[in-house]
Amino acid sequence: MHFNNEEKIFWNKGLKFSCTSCGHCCRHEPGYVFLSQSDLSKLAKNAGMTDQEFSKKYCRIVDLGITTRLSLTETAENDCIFWEDGCTVYKVRPLQCRTYPFWPAILSSEEDWERESRECPGMNHGKKHSAREISAALKKREREVLLSPSR
Repeated sequence: MHFNNEEKIFWNKGLKFSCTSCGHCCRHEPGYVFLSQSDLSKLAKNAGMTDQEFSKKYCRIVDLGITTRLSLTETAENDCIFWEDGCTVYKVRPLQCRTYPFWPAILSSEEDWERESRECPGMNHGKKHSAREISAALKKREREVLLSPSR
C-alpha cells in the first residue's frame, strides 16, 4: 500500500500516539509477529542463543498460501510469547512491534484508524507524530525483508 499524495491522506497533519503498555497489540487475539533476519538476530542475541536455537524455541512457520513466514509463537491465551506483565524484549522488539500503530492496514482510512483506536488507549493521545515520521515507519516496513523459511 502506497501513500504518495499527502493531500489525500487523513494523517497528513500527523497523528497522536503514545504507548500505554496496555498490551492490546500483544495479547488476547491470535495473530502473527513476522520476523526479518535483523529481528531474529537481535532477539536471539538478547536471549543468549543462536538464531537457530531461538527460532526452534520461540518461533513457528506460518503458511500463507503463496509463501511462508517466520513468526513468534503465542501462548495458549493468544498472548505474545514475550508478554509477562509487559514486553520482556521491549528494547529489541521486532520492527512490526516498533511501528505499531503505523501499519498500512490501520492507516488505510480514517475509519480504520478510529476502529483501532477504540481498542488502543494510546491512539489519539500523547505524542504527535508527524506525517514524515509516519511515512518513515511505513517505508521501513515496506523495505523490510521478512524471513520465508521452508517447512
